Amino acid sequence: MTKIRSTTVIAIKHNGEVSIGADGQATMGNTVAKSNVRKIRKLQDGKILTGFAGSTADAFTLLERFDEKLNAYSANMKRAAIELAKDWRTDRYLRRLEAMLIVANKDEILILSGTGDVLEPDNDIAAIGSGSMYAQAAALALKKHAPGLSADEMVKEALHIAADICIYTNHNIIIEKIS
Repeated sequence: MTKIRSTTVIAIKHNGEVSIGADGQATMGNTVAKSNVRKIRKLQDGKILTGFAGSTADAFTLLERFDEKLNAYSANMKRAAIELAKDWRTDRYLRRLEAMLIVANKDEILILSGTGDVLEPDNDIAAIGSGSMYAQAAALALKKHAPGLSADEMVKEALHIAADICIYTNHNIIIEKIS
């Protein structure tokens, strides 16, 4: 079975706004399978943004479970994330899912992984996927040396820099924000 690889997703909290963006590329082996995948979703009437990397079907399963947890815990994002991570780690079916999530609201950004991690990233920057380290490095530099940029502008530029370097990332970028 050819491994499907894809994506770069990054979220930045800066100057009172949170933006999350992703490229649109999905690859199978060394071939681009699709160039305009939408990897960003809004939950809870747009109050929570999510981005995913990894297997699309697995990510959708996790997004559905996360939304259920949000509903069960009155939209408390951190509590819902922790409860999802517990299930993800202990449930036989969920344990096999290959995806990662970034979830964000106006106050915080979290990274969720299948190993049971719920991480609050340093510097209010979270990145996942094949090009994540390129985008994260670019975002760190932008936050430090161009603090006048908006979170949207930083996300866009970081994703373009990642796309110039990472073969699994393209320039078809979608960005959503919470102000």
